[in-house]
Amino acid sequence: MDITTLVNLTSRAWSLSILALLDAGTPGRQAPLLAATNASRTSFRASLDHLIALRLLERNPGHGHPLRPEFRLTPKGVEAAQMASKIIKAVPDESEFALLRKSWSVPVLALTNSPQRFSTMKTALTTITDRALSESLHRLEDHQLIQRDINLSERTPYPTYCAINTGLAVNKAIGLGI
Repeated sequence: MDITTLVNLTSRAWSLSILALLDAGTPGRQAPLLAATNASRTSFRASLDHLIALRLLERNPGHGHPLRPEFRLTPKGVEAAQMASKIIKAVPDESEFALLRKSWSVPVLALTNSPQRFSTMKTALTTITDRALSESLHRLEDHQLIQRDINLSERTPYPTYCAINTGLAVNKAIGLGI
């Protein structure tokens, strides 16, 4: 999975949870998935529609009622669901996982397997604003998922960011190899 697909996937709060639940064998109907995620109906439905638009989920033909359809993973969705399961296993604490539901947290962690400069991350995440990247880095640093160091080897010192602790486990679960 490339970084653009990862950004699109994680732009909805419950996408990773829905994919991981389907990977774990939860029935593909809306009621069991909604109950398992503890999401609001509106945000859950937005995430479900988003996964369908990304072609990671599809209606299961011949199953379910027209008002209560059943969904299944597409071949592309199986790969994403396996990655989502690995991420959730790496972050069993619900308060830390709530941080990963925020839009840019997972893509930022995907880029920080080695020390990265702000400008390098901004270039890789083409649609992110400076403010959004800065806020994501601060949140991840506050939760000790990213470490900020100052590189003094050049004439002008600059900060670098690298995943640590649970953030490193999430980075390995994503496995982009960037």
